[in-house]
Amino acid sequence: MTLDNKNPLQLKKILGLVFTLLLTGLFLVIAFYGVDFSKMFFFISNASIFWMIVLVFSLLSSHYIRALRWKIILSSVKPDSSTLNLFGALMVGYGVNCAVPRLGEVSRAVVLGKWEKISTTSTIGTVILERVIDMLSFAFAVVISVFIWSGDLYQHFPWLRSSLYIVIALMLLLFLFLILLVRLKEKFYNAIIKFVGKISEKLAHKLASTFEMLILGFASLKGVKNYMLTLFLTLLMFVFYWLNSYIGFFIVGMDQLTNVNLGMAWIIMSISSIGVMIPTPGGTGSYHTLVKSVLVLLFGFDEAISLAYAVLTHIISYVLFVTAALFFFFYLNKKFSVKPVN
Repeated sequence: MTLDNKNPLQLKKILGLVFTLLLTGLFLVIAFYGVDFSKMFFFISNASIFWMIVLVFSLLSSHYIRALRWKIILSSVKPDSSTLNLFGALMVGYGVNCAVPRLGEVSRAVVLGKWEKISTTSTIGTVILERVIDMLSFAFAVVISVFIWSGDLYQHFPWLRSSLYIVIALMLLLFLFLILLVRLKEKFYNAIIKFVGKISEKLAHKLASTFEMLILGFASLKGVKNYMLTLFLTLLMFVFYWLNSYIGFFIVGMDQLTNVNLGMAWIIMSISSIGVMIPTPGGTGSYHTLVKSVLVLLFGFDEAISLAYAVLTHIISYVLFVTAALFFFFYLNKKFSVKPVN
């Protein structure tokens, strides 16, 4: 009996899915353990519809700004790319991430490549560049949180300091690697491919394809004007992320219990972003755990209202992503499948 060549790949996917489900379950247990559910549902049932609607518009605004930033990054690849297509592809990616973590990044690159007639390789490269910018921005946001918090933030979250150092070190190494890859492509690139090729020809081909995506993505952002626009839109995007966290206070009525401020919202935004980066579907479980921890440990809120905050803000974004993903996927696919009449 011969082994099917696809079995190792299928097994890898199954193991990845099992790991994701176990990780999600673990975080959900940690988040909901010991919480008074009747009290939590009381806060959820009495949540402000008005502020939930405000959050939806704020979320859409933040992701529209992200689409504009993506357009700037893509401008050297295709200057006239449609903002609607970019926004639609972005929402499709978020929707896919709600089911399968990290697959959304590939999905949005693929659908945009189809809608805009752009090489998927170069599009994935710009998505990678985007993620590098995001990782560095969130690391910087955590550093600001350390200064905003009057006490020792690392005392409450001992893992935060090491995580921050690791992320910054990895991002700087990646930037250095990309610079060498772009500047010294002929020597650096060929030397690595040649060395790996001696070990495995198949791995060398995969590595060459990955390097090509990285080079195209990193080289896509050109010109001082585009650098400045990317920086400005990144800052503006984070202002809306900050606002999203602040709106959450008013959804569950935390403002009626104590004085809430923008500093508190910044800390929630920066630390909860780590939960979104953990490979769980749409940040499920990991987001809830970190948000509850911040609200309880730092700001002294009750566990029930803290989890109500996490549950509602997560559900609103989750439903928005899935709904928008389905809408744009079918609407834009139908739009581009219609052949013009001669």
